[in-house]
Amino acid sequence: MSEFVYRNKEELLYSQRVAQLSKALWRVIEKDWQCWIKPYDLNINEHHILTITYYMKGASVSDVAKYGSMHVSTAFNFSKKLEERGYLTFSKRNDDKRNTYIEITPEGKALIDEANRHYFDTPHAILDGSLKIKELYGRFPEFLEVTAIVRNIYGNEFIETLEQSFQNLSHTLDRIDTEVQHSELMKEA
Repeated sequence: MSEFVYRNKEELLYSQRVAQLSKALWRVIEKDWQCWIKPYDLNINEHHILTITYYMKGASVSDVAKYGSMHVSTAFNFSKKLEERGYLTFSKRNDDKRNTYIEITPEGKALIDEANRHYFDTPHAILDGSLKIKELYGRFPEFLEVTAIVRNIYGNEFIETLEQSFQNLSHTLDRIDTEVQHSELMKEA
């Protein structure tokens, strides 16, 4: 009996620790994110949908919901609003009439590129809180255990898709950096 109580206590404490720490982090992340995207007249769901469709070419509404950690109706409704603003288009595929696919438009890509260019124009408490760790260990936290937990819950494909989207983001940021450097050189000339 005491082993059962101890095990339940340990699991409850663990679950509550994860919940409280996640909520505390989310509060800071949400504030940072809202501050960053406010000049672009986007909310977090809209920005998240745009970034998912930017870095996951040919995403379905279901994919956006899955990788955006939102309900399908939320993904669809916010995507419709973005379509009305000219940032997304919807389509069906000849080989898959059941799913609705979302593509980001050139205007949507330009908006995300612009937001990325101005990321550091706003404060980011989550980044500031992590810089001390980077200074101490020479790198940002990698969240290996958290990634493993998410992998156990959502599967390998979920993590692999996220990692691919981060690689795509990295390539986009390299392109933007090159464009900015080129622009600055042209101004000097």
